[in-house]
Amino acid sequence: MNEVIEVIKKRRSVRKFEPEQVDKEVINEILDCARLAPTAINIQPWLFGAVTDNELKRQIADMTDHGKFIKDCAVCFAVFADSTQKYFLEDGCAATENILLACTAYGIGSCWVAGHKKAYVDSIRKLLNVPEPYTLIALVAAGYSNEKASPSKKSLGEVAFFNKFGE
Repeated sequence: MNEVIEVIKKRRSVRKFEPEQVDKEVINEILDCARLAPTAINIQPWLFGAVTDNELKRQIADMTDHGKFIKDCAVCFAVFADSTQKYFLEDGCAATENILLACTAYGIGSCWVAGHKKAYVDSIRKLLNVPEPYTLIALVAAGYSNEKASPSKKSLGEVAFFNKFGE
């Protein structure tokens, strides 16, 4: 099986992490993968943060409604995009997916935590000193997994169709 396909099929959300840190070189490689995501008209409206400071991770976790586990991850990736650009959300989401897949390829567990449209978007932007007009698209908690199993996905037959639905 193609290695890329294998990584895609292996990726799952992880919310429990080992205390082991992720090497800075690996973090840089993951950020580089984010930078290489597809982008409308090649605008590349993004800005990426890698938060490894324990106090900052705790503050971010405290601000979120469903990301309390961020405080325990090795690195929290923050994906921002220039909200004045037409396709900033799509571009930021593509970059986020690249982060998730790169983490999986390196054997690092990760979980996408919502950002865009959440009440804490501006607070996290300010906490990380990110200038306007950048807005938070997503947070990705990442680290070596401490989870045993993850929920299964729906079957292909439950979520896909050819040509017209129901035919």
